[in-house]
Amino acid sequence: MKAKWIIAGAGVLVFAGAMPWAVGYVTEQQWQEVTRELNQAQPFVQMQTDHYDRGFFGSELGGVVTVLNPESGETRPIAYRAKVTHGVTGSFIDFKPVEGWAPEGANWFQERPRLTLETRLWGTAVLELEAPAIAINNPESGESLRTSGGVARIEISDAGSQAEALVVWPQLSFSGPDMSMRIDDFRVEHKMTHLEGDIWTGTAEASMASVALKSPEAQPLTIEGLRAHSSAEADADGQRLNSGLSIEAGKVRYKDQAYGPHKVVFALENLDVASWSALTTSMAELQGMALAPDADSQGAFERQIAAMGAVNTAARDLSAAGFSVGLPELVLDTPEGKITGNLMITHPELSADQKAEMLMVMQQLTGEMNLSVPLVLAENYPAVRMQLAPLIKQGFLVPEGDRLVLAARLNDMVVDVNGQEIPLPPLF
Repeated sequence: MKAKWIIAGAGVLVFAGAMPWAVGYVTEQQWQEVTRELNQAQPFVQMQTDHYDRGFFGSELGGVVTVLNPESGETRPIAYRAKVTHGVTGSFIDFKPVEGWAPEGANWFQERPRLTLETRLWGTAVLELEAPAIAINNPESGESLRTSGGVARIEISDAGSQAEALVVWPQLSFSGPDMSMRIDDFRVEHKMTHLEGDIWTGTAEASMASVALKSPEAQPLTIEGLRAHSSAEADADGQRLNSGLSIEAGKVRYKDQAYGPHKVVFALENLDVASWSALTTSMAELQGMALAPDADSQGAFERQIAAMGAVNTAARDLSAAGFSVGLPELVLDTPEGKITGNLMITHPELSADQKAEMLMVMQQLTGEMNLSVPLVLAENYPAVRMQLAPLIKQGFLVPEGDRLVLAARLNDMVVDVNGQEIPLPPLF
């Protein structure tokens, strides 16, 4: 009996000793797969692995991350290296930029930032950035950036179909000759689940305790209790999607007075998931083509035309399936009263025969818009009066008691604004 236990114990030791090698092998395969999918999914960040030297208890790898600026088309390569430690159930990867976290001679950080990736054999990965206090000065422009220490963390699970992100930064401040800004208690939490294509469901919430703006040419402005909440939820069959975004501010302080609360809500309702996925994918492809190195060639032009056709087809399919989009709620508090309003545009679901006869997307659109503004805003503030004067002159904003109101309805490609009918040109 003792011999059996000795043999079993030896087997366990051999298995445990062999596991780091197996984990290292799996980690290398996972790394190659993740970088390939990342590069295929978007053009803005491209990862290249120049070498991956796998050992028994650890590995070393290195390569280049290329970041694309979508506005200028310029790219910036950042060389990196990483040390990998293999355990029994996963690996731990510690990344470092080859040229350091700051330019040579710059003293940006009190301590060295740390970027790590922890993986598990069952498909869970945690990417975490721990940043110390940051102080960056630009003597030429007179600009400076200061932040407290912070952390950014994303956990990916279920083979990449679920993700949770967390960003916590107690304080950030930027100052320059024209403007200074300070943010306190910045926090982001995001939970999402992959649905189809590029579509994810879940919730996200970003908040800031306060945002303070100062300028030599204007009075200080402080926004307190700023919060943004977004959600995307599919129906039980995963065929329809509702998505919403709300932005709220508890108080806005200006000239020693406080106004609030403020709220803006944006909504997308009853979207056909397949059509929405096709539309977002086609638009991403079209954007990627515009940034491609051969964007001016004849072949690229033909591909762009084909992609635009795909975008149009997806938009028609999305409209024919029915949807609603707009701003269901708008509330802004001012010293003279609240500005309120709403805007919703709807397209009905069409039958197969109706879809075949569909000439334009906008032909079936219906909608309504309401806006109410305190009249005294236009009377007491020249800047506001200049913006509202054309609308008042055209009869789009009409007096109603102590308010200026707008009531608009869209039907059959005609907008009725306070009784005035305006035909719409056939744009799409």
